[in-house]
Amino acid sequence: MLEMLSNPDVWLALLTLTILEIVLGIDNVIFIAILTSKLPAEQRNRAQITGLSIALVTRLLLLVAAAWIMTLDEDLFTVGEWGFSGHDLILLAGGIFLVYKATHEIHEKLEGAEGDENPPTGNAARAFWAIIGQILVLDVVFSIDGVITAVGMTDQLWIMVVAVVVSSVVMVFAAKSVSGFVERHPTVKML
Repeated sequence: MLEMLSNPDVWLALLTLTILEIVLGIDNVIFIAILTSKLPAEQRNRAQITGLSIALVTRLLLLVAAAWIMTLDEDLFTVGEWGFSGHDLILLAGGIFLVYKATHEIHEKLEGAEGDENPPTGNAARAFWAIIGQILVLDVVFSIDGVITAVGMTDQLWIMVVAVVVSSVVMVFAAKSVSGFVERHPTVKML
């Protein structure tokens, strides 16, 4: 292990993968900010930290299952000339979910009930956990490419784990700032 830590290639792989994981996580943080904006202000930070913490566990589990995910590139079936692999189906399902969420958010912003900035507080606990569930679904969708990138860059699981943990910590600290930015610039929600 000490030999490995003195190898500059290991440190370069760790640094590169950590930066890539942070960049790939930015869209996740923006979507989390959009989702948590529906909660009362006093619950937003807690929801962001809870969602990102649980999402870290999800990412680590995906890393452990990375070998299986890499095998999903073989076509399961074809429609005409197009083949569909398990990887394709996961991305397709995630894309459909994101289009649905984006359409729903745009509809609420443009045609939703006026003055209804926050959900009713009577169901605050249920709304909180519903948002956490949506964060987890989004994280799984957003994590697949990051996990595949990690597996493609190195075969050392510990490097992948360290990069994911560091990027998740960065996301936790950035979530509040990103959330504030998204709230101040509603155009980001539309984008």
